[in-house]
This record gives sequence, structure tokens and C-alpha cells, in this order.
Amino acid sequence: MLPQRRHAEILRCLTQDGSASVTALCERLATSAATIRRDLICLEREGVLTRVHGGAVLAPSHERPFDRVAREDRGAKDAVAKAAATLVQDGESVLLDIGTTTHRLAAHLHGRGVTVLTSNLAVYEELADDSAVELILLGGVVRRNYRSMVGFLTEDALRQVRADRLFLGAAGVRDDGSVMDDTVVEVPLKRAMVAAADQVVLLADEGKFPGGGLARICGPEEIDVLVTNAGAAGPGLGAMRDVGVEVIEA
Repeated sequence: MLPQRRHAEILRCLTQDGSASVTALCERLATSAATIRRDLICLEREGVLTRVHGGAVLAPSHERPFDRVAREDRGAKDAVAKAAATLVQDGESVLLDIGTTTHRLAAHLHGRGVTVLTSNLAVYEELADDSAVELILLGGVVRRNYRSMVGFLTEDALRQVRADRLFLGAAGVRDDGSVMDDTVVEVPLKRAMVAAADQVVLLADEGKFPGGGLARICGPEEIDVLVTNAGAAGPGLGAMRDVGVEVIEA
């Protein structure tokens, strides 16, 4: 496993559980204690975790920057984004959530006669010069670290619009199908997006089963379509199918 992928898995463990031992990380990543210790030293230098005796804990108030998250699982996210873009029909209005996979999806909408509503500043930057796309940027408080806008102003704006489809991101999908996020400030916005769309499409690469997440966005019954990778597996995926969610494997 590449160091970049190991680092992403370590951060998922810490986000989900708050802490992790070297032994547990060795078992999960199928690698040696020496390799895990080197990874923890590297991540501590980046300020994303704190090493403790026998393991590590997530750094207080840590939020990974957008550009770092964008580099993780790039191939899996690209496949999901490309498959999701095929669902968009000309003339539709689509809501694009905060996140890196929705940013990749935006890249597949160039030249399309669609309306894009978003609070994702990376999506805005991607489509700002494309005259074919009608672009609506939702207002709010700017989160510079994650290139997004959040808060009551964004939620108020969402109550004034209706979209044909929402492309929703998440930190993970629990075994019961609950869709989770690990940034609490984003959850009210994501819920408002769900309420503002006729169809909800969840973008979840294979690493999101189970992934992480501290706060519940919604249950599987609120998802219409799940776009994931062909290699995705686990109880959460089964829970989605059990309630009738259409699953598209990229």
C-alpha cells in the first residue's frame, strides 16, 4: 500500500475512533509496526495527529485541508465522479455539495447546458469561466481551509431554491446505512441540500464503507442513488440496497 493511502486510512481510523494503537493500525493496514511508526511521525509533523504511548490521537480541532484530501484515493474518486456525471441531463439544475469528489464531478460538466448551485469554492473556480454553465454560488461564511461556504446564510439561500439533483458527499456510511460526516459545521448545510433536491445522489468511493464520521447527515431511506466503486463492499452498502437505493458501480 502506498504511503499516501496508508496516511488516509490512519486518519480515517482516528476520525472514527478518536485514537488508535500501533497494533490496531498494523492489523488494519496489514503492515509492520516500524512502517506505522514512521507514518505517525510524518503525520505528526504535518500537525494532523499527536503521538502517544503505543499509538496516536487526532490533533485537537484538526481539519484536513482541501488540497490534502483531494490527493487521497484520487483514482477511486475520479471513477465515481465520471459515472455520476452521466446522470446529469442538459437543462437540469444540480446542487454540488462541499468536497473533493463533487469538484471532480464539476470538471465533467464543462460545456453542458446546466445550472449548477454550490457552496463549494473549488467547483466555482472550476466552472467560473464556462459560459455554457449557469453558475449560482450560495452565500455564507468562507471556510478557507476547505474552500467552501457554510452557515445560516447558506442554509437560508437553499430554502429559496429547488434542484433536480443533489450530488452529496460524506465521510462514511455506517453499517446501518447512515450517511455520516466528520465536520459538524457542514452537517446542517448537507441536510438543507437534501431537503432542496428532488433526487439525492450519494457519491461514496469504496473507502467510505465504513469510512469515518461523527455526525449523521441522513439515513439510507433519504438517498435515491448511490455511486460507488465496483470494489465497494460491506454492510452499509447492503443496507442501502435493502431500502431500494439504486447502486451504480463505477
